[in-house]
Amino acid sequence: MPIPGPPPSPSGDNLDDVAAAGGLHAYQLALHREHGDVAAFRLPGSRLVSVADPVLLEQVARVNERPDELFEFLAPLFESGNLQVMPAEEHVPWRRTVLSAVAGRRSHEAHFGSFARLATDLADRWAAAPGPIALQQELSELSLRMICQYALGMEMNTGDLAQRVVASFEEVLSEYLGASYGMPYEKGRAEKALAFLRGAVDHVLAERRVGERPDLITLMAEAGESPARIRDSVLVMMLAAHHTTGVAISWTLHLLTRHPEVTDRLRAELAGVLGERRVPAFSDLARLPELEATLKEAMRLYPPGPYGARETTEDLVLGGYELPAGTTVFIPIWAVHLNPRVWPDPERFDPGRFTPERSAGRPRLAHIPFGFGPRSCEGARLAMMEAQLVLATLLRRFTFTPVDGHPVVPIERFVLWAEHDIKMTVTPT
Repeated sequence: MPIPGPPPSPSGDNLDDVAAAGGLHAYQLALHREHGDVAAFRLPGSRLVSVADPVLLEQVARVNERPDELFEFLAPLFESGNLQVMPAEEHVPWRRTVLSAVAGRRSHEAHFGSFARLATDLADRWAAAPGPIALQQELSELSLRMICQYALGMEMNTGDLAQRVVASFEEVLSEYLGASYGMPYEKGRAEKALAFLRGAVDHVLAERRVGERPDLITLMAEAGESPARIRDSVLVMMLAAHHTTGVAISWTLHLLTRHPEVTDRLRAELAGVLGERRVPAFSDLARLPELEATLKEAMRLYPPGPYGARETTEDLVLGGYELPAGTTVFIPIWAVHLNPRVWPDPERFDPGRFTPERSAGRPRLAHIPFGFGPRSCEGARLAMMEAQLVLATLLRRFTFTPVDGHPVVPIERFVLWAEHDIKMTVTPT
């Protein structure tokens, strides 16, 4: 039985359709609206089977291979091979090392105070300089500082280094994605931005201080990784830092300004738990279910990473369709999160979806903002902790108002970014 999907263009792929939609982040929604939960489409050199049914995705949950061609645009970032698609036999020990550096409740709690100081410093700066704030840029810089301190053993407080790192990633990904999809981009800026990023990594490596707890760099060196692989891993960690927390918080604040009733509930919950305190303690987070649910719902509507992919290692039958070994299974995270069969009225912002009662019986992979299986985000729990801390701190101190006339349009920069950022006026409360 043939898998439904759009016909290819004369060039043999659907690149024109992807470009017309604005990128894979938007194309996946149109693809599944028209062709159902399992649909096929083509990119240059590959045929992809896209699966928006979370139950069917269980069949590839253990697969640890990724298709090289889909993530080839990231290859220039890496001198030791594309870490996003390293073979499973290399990925397993690499992932184990990363998890030992970024996972663990005890280490999260130990670093919570330093994260709180970074969040407070940001809030103090906003309070002292009223005016429009570019949320994604500012909050991505904050999350970058947090991960550098936590996993890389250094503080990124030198001038505008964090700001330039975030901006450089956007320039690099804009050009490489634009070239992949045939979309307009300003050619040549990526080369300079990439040179700056590599220089920034060298700065991280030179300035880091080895603490009592081994950081990622120390652990990788002890594991026998080459200097090139260590350098690339630092670059991946920097990319991941603004790939999750800063983007997730920004979209959450965007949604909250449009739903004041949810904001009121959050402020009431924070007041009830924190009392007069403006910054939560680590132990407070477990007593803020409304805050956690709001973050999860925001990441359902605006997943930081809008898609993923696996390459099947054996033949399988998926939804009645035969997929031979070597098939690229495209994971349309945004389409899964907006699947109306799983999420009634899917485009409505409703944190109540994540109460225990309403979550009961929902498929395990219905909500996958950090991916799933052996390629899921190693820092997922750390990112959630950071996001809850920062959101709580900001909501205790400010009222957020969208800048009049500023459009907020999701675009793909490997992350689900907002074109021209999300601009807000912040007013101390």
